[in-house]
Amino acid sequence: MIGASQPATAPPRTRTEHTGNTSTERRKAVADTDETGERSGGRSGPGGGLLMGRPFGVPVYVSPSWFLVAALITWVFGDQLDRVLPDLGPVRYLVSLFFAVAFYASVLVHELAHTVAALRFKLPVRRIQLQFFGGVSEIEKESETPGREFVLAFVGPLLSLLLSGAFYLGMKAVDPATVPGVLLAGLMISNLLVAAFNLLPGLPLDGGRMLRAVIWGITGKPMAGTVAAAWVGRGLALAVLLGLPLLTHTGVLGNRTEEIGGMNTVMDALLAAILAGIIWTGAGNSLRMARLREHLPELRARTLTRRAIPVENATPLSEALRRANEAGARALVVVDGQGDPTAIVRETAIASVPEHRRPWVAVSTLAQDLTDGMKVSADLTGEELLDHLRATPATEYLVLEPGGAIYGVLSTLDVEKAFVKAMARPQS
Repeated sequence: MIGASQPATAPPRTRTEHTGNTSTERRKAVADTDETGERSGGRSGPGGGLLMGRPFGVPVYVSPSWFLVAALITWVFGDQLDRVLPDLGPVRYLVSLFFAVAFYASVLVHELAHTVAALRFKLPVRRIQLQFFGGVSEIEKESETPGREFVLAFVGPLLSLLLSGAFYLGMKAVDPATVPGVLLAGLMISNLLVAAFNLLPGLPLDGGRMLRAVIWGITGKPMAGTVAAAWVGRGLALAVLLGLPLLTHTGVLGNRTEEIGGMNTVMDALLAAILAGIIWTGAGNSLRMARLREHLPELRARTLTRRAIPVENATPLSEALRRANEAGARALVVVDGQGDPTAIVRETAIASVPEHRRPWVAVSTLAQDLTDGMKVSADLTGEELLDHLRATPATEYLVLEPGGAIYGVLSTLDVEKAFVKAMARPQS
């Protein structure tokens, strides 16, 4: 199982008439490997799975892939139960299903630890998702200090360790040769493994986030911490890919060597490949997101804004475009009689009007009324700019000087192009 915290940032998405969406930071647990609308219980959200509840106001989704893993756990644990408690018969699979549910409840506790810490630090949490190899807490902002980053990463494994201890104490209070004893032992071991795996010092695991925080604190450079922890994560991926099948085959993990057959070897290799792939991909994503954050300050509203000219409601589109061409402007802003901006003429709407009809079409019929969220300060930069655009998705925004004067129009497409360009730029 994998546990981790993976920041991710994405540009605002454009919309035609309705709303678009944005970026998140992902913090993952056991299977820590970043659009949740309001949904009633049991209904699926966009890409989220089934909504199970909202602890602390954060929606918790169960991915369809979880049911596949639950079935696999039920089958494997059921076979183990048949050896320990042969008298159970077919009931062992019902007990195994209970174990699968209880294990993922433990994963949820791990994720809630990340979530509560994030909320304590005033970092918004988008959702929690239980999925194929564990859980993901999607946190929408990065920690401001290395100390908070360390705490945010550490609380997940800490809760898993505490759960393991609680199950151990419970196991001591019952007969180990009974169903409760076997279940408690299984949950104790699984949570201990979750905590231990998550504490490995490589991204995207929680231990990798902790290593990143330590290096960040020492050097004062979050990018240095990310690079180091990500490369350690890639090393861990290779170690898992090569080492896990070897350890299993030699019986180091407790397997009796006579029970290790061809099918077991194939399954072990497949599991190792999946885990290694998740770790390697997560480490690569961490490097990519760190590079993006390094270039985020280059996203400036002032430099991305298109020059605009003011026009009145009744101005024919052809006349407005003529004035814009003469002024070297690429956008039109509708103003009232006092010169105050009231709407933006949408670029897509202009393109949809045939040239021969433009003298008879008033700009007001193509304009989108301005809301407060569509007004952007020309001084906004980087993540602050992206946060503003995410809060009010639109295709164009009116950019204003600090004094309220019109500076121009900012197109979401221009922001996305600058975002992609920053992503493609070599790491400094």
